[in-house]
Amino acid sequence: MARIKAAVAHAFDAPLSIEEIEISEPVQRQVEVTLGAVAICHSDISFAEGAWGGTLPAIYGHEAAGTVTAVGDGVSNLSVGDRVVVTLIRACGTCPTCASGQPTVCTTAPDSLNDGPLNTADGQPITQAMNSGAFAEKVVVDQSQVVKIGEKITFETACLLACGVITGVGAVVNAAGLRPGQDVVVIGAGGVGLNAIQGARIAGARRIVAVDMSEEKLAIAKEFGATDGVLATEKSPWRHARKAMGRNADAVIVTVGAIPAYDQAPRYLAPGGKVIMVGMPHTGAMSSYEPVILAAMGQGMIGSKMGDVVIQRDIPWMVDLYEQGRLKLDELISGRWTLDQINEAIADTKTGSAKRNVILFDR
Repeated sequence: MARIKAAVAHAFDAPLSIEEIEISEPVQRQVEVTLGAVAICHSDISFAEGAWGGTLPAIYGHEAAGTVTAVGDGVSNLSVGDRVVVTLIRACGTCPTCASGQPTVCTTAPDSLNDGPLNTADGQPITQAMNSGAFAEKVVVDQSQVVKIGEKITFETACLLACGVITGVGAVVNAAGLRPGQDVVVIGAGGVGLNAIQGARIAGARRIVAVDMSEEKLAIAKEFGATDGVLATEKSPWRHARKAMGRNADAVIVTVGAIPAYDQAPRYLAPGGKVIMVGMPHTGAMSSYEPVILAAMGQGMIGSKMGDVVIQRDIPWMVDLYEQGRLKLDELISGRWTLDQINEAIADTKTGSAKRNVILFDR
């Protein structure tokens, strides 16, 4: 086993501990990636706070990019020296959902490996949270989680493609199936919301209405492609959105885990429209709506995990759009931090003002 530095959670809702841990070498179908960057996602924070349970100690972090430094037996199409994005999407490739093109909800891939590659310095197991454990200098992951990238994109930019970007863009392109000329409401103008807005712009939406609690975030949303902004604090904000569009929306993308957002989302919908549920409330939180209206108007509500992406298909075209200047990625980075500063970076993320904070590793 190699020794690396990592940020370890020993208790929920407590600062992470920067310490030396052990990581095993890759075995069957696994690759070792020495990381160049990892972004902080609100999902990491929610897990670390205990919102969705889990086993401790654990290492969180799942938006990563780096260089392949070792490969196990049976690995194909990846070699030492490849520059890659590392995602949490571990897929078997053969179960019914994978075979139907839905690897994000693979029915055989585990959520985490308690017998995984990570141990404390004295040999006790550490949970590789979200299949990645990327708040560390290295990760060992299944080859299905990794996508090769070229030389034109930096690791600090590429790591954003591991979750926030594909989740937001994919929710519009894959889950909503948005067509040119349709209208969209995006509730929440944080990291995922901004990418949903970009996805709507790229898909050819006529009107893109951002809804958020912050005037500052609404202004940023317009930089990413929103045509209009509505404050969520307004009385009946759906009426303001309807006024901006001249009608109700064909798709409403809920990118925050706030229950009021879910309660209100169907009010923005046009007949035949659908709510795409992306933001994740805490376990046990409940929302309510009037189903007779959805039934009578032919509307729907569907969940979208990780933008329903197929990473080997979708990440390369998003990289290409970035290189063309059509997908904003660099502008999503709010701050750059070291691993030793991760608790400060998490605190900054929790203020709600940051789009994405990125941890950079010295090479």
